[in-house]
Amino acid sequence: MAFATINPATGKTEKEFPSHTPEEVEALLQRAVAAFAEYRTTTYAERARHLLTAAELLEGEVPDVAGILTTEMGKTFAAAKAEVSKCAVGLRWFADNAEELLADEPITTSATRSYVHYQPLGPVLAVMPWNFPMWQVIRFAAPALMLGNVGLLKHASNVPQTALAIEDLFRRAGLPDGAFTNLFVESKDIADLIADPRIAAVTLTGSERAGMSVGAAAGGALKKSVLELGGSDPFIVCPSADIRACVRTAVTARVQNNGQSCIAAKRFIVVGDVAEEFLERFTSAMDELVVGDPFDPATNVGPIVSEAQRDELVGQVAEARRQGATVHAGAKIPAGDGWWFAPTVLSGVTTDMPIAREEMFGPVAMVLAVPDLSAAIEAANATPFGLGSSVWTDDDDEIARCVDEVEAGAVFVNAMVASTPELPFGGIKKSGYGRELSELGLKEFANAKTVFVA
Repeated sequence: MAFATINPATGKTEKEFPSHTPEEVEALLQRAVAAFAEYRTTTYAERARHLLTAAELLEGEVPDVAGILTTEMGKTFAAAKAEVSKCAVGLRWFADNAEELLADEPITTSATRSYVHYQPLGPVLAVMPWNFPMWQVIRFAAPALMLGNVGLLKHASNVPQTALAIEDLFRRAGLPDGAFTNLFVESKDIADLIADPRIAAVTLTGSERAGMSVGAAAGGALKKSVLELGGSDPFIVCPSADIRACVRTAVTARVQNNGQSCIAAKRFIVVGDVAEEFLERFTSAMDELVVGDPFDPATNVGPIVSEAQRDELVGQVAEARRQGATVHAGAKIPAGDGWWFAPTVLSGVTTDMPIAREEMFGPVAMVLAVPDLSAAIEAANATPFGLGSSVWTDDDDEIARCVDEVEAGAVFVNAMVASTPELPFGGIKKSGYGRELSELGLKEFANAKTVFVA
């Protein structure tokens, strides 16, 4: 079966789902087109009622929905509950703010009246990942639906029950039949879907390779696309930082979601004399983390999502050691069923090592010691990615330099990188293009229509 729930804590297949047949896909596409014709005429108030109802439903079902997320991709139950609750917050924010943000924008010209008028594009295809299987979808769907678009979801093959739960959520929230549709189609079928003239645009969150494929297909079809891809986020620590507070956040920033997050801090770049203290405290804290059953409240880090992903981590760490990196904690595979990897700390990493330029999707941290802030910024930028970044300093000049010079879609100062509905989210370089969330994300799939009344 192409779509299956394989519990990463046990390695066992719990449920399987068949792919949709070509005839079923055609029927679902026709239904989405018909839904758009109806849905685009609804008012913002009507759309908001649907999203607010969805938020209320989620808030009443947090443990049940979170259990699906934990079973399918292995995140801790606490993290899964937080993700579901965050989805309700996102739904409410767009329901409450979209009408104001999408209001006509007056522009002073020689005309009697001129303005920008925002309208939906049509059915939008969303190709979504497994690591935040509900939040990634909601942060696309909420703004798209408030604008008046309809959504078609091609979710990751290992989170089928999450995909069905989201589709069912919007159905129960009262959206018209076909306004949000799950498609059980394989990756090889995505290009044909993008080429279909009934698909108006496409958004993808995923790997660099997937982004190149979807971006090429969208470009070939002359369709708008938004790509949120990988990251190798720097976490810069300056001498003026509160090292104890910094280390506490650094651990969370690295192992959130079992280390499988595009905006997880991955390269810890420490300036000057505080490098030794940071490494010692950080290693000790990482070594104390509890790896185990993701449903156990005492667990800090659950399993890696798949055997292939775990084996890739093993290979990356082994190659780094071969090139001269030192392992201070972890780098072990705990015994038992499932796909586990102990939280790992590496030092002696240099910017010319492949591991410093790749995305490490698991609880592996690299600590790089540098002499000054200029060297820290140079190291931070020595990667093809440019998603998020975190900078720890109490010096206003250092903050200004990092905000201006670090190549990333976001700079968080004395805080962990996070996504919230109010702030735009996205990257530069090989981390993709376009923005999700906020006013910018709301308008990504809009026709910004110029109106000039002479």
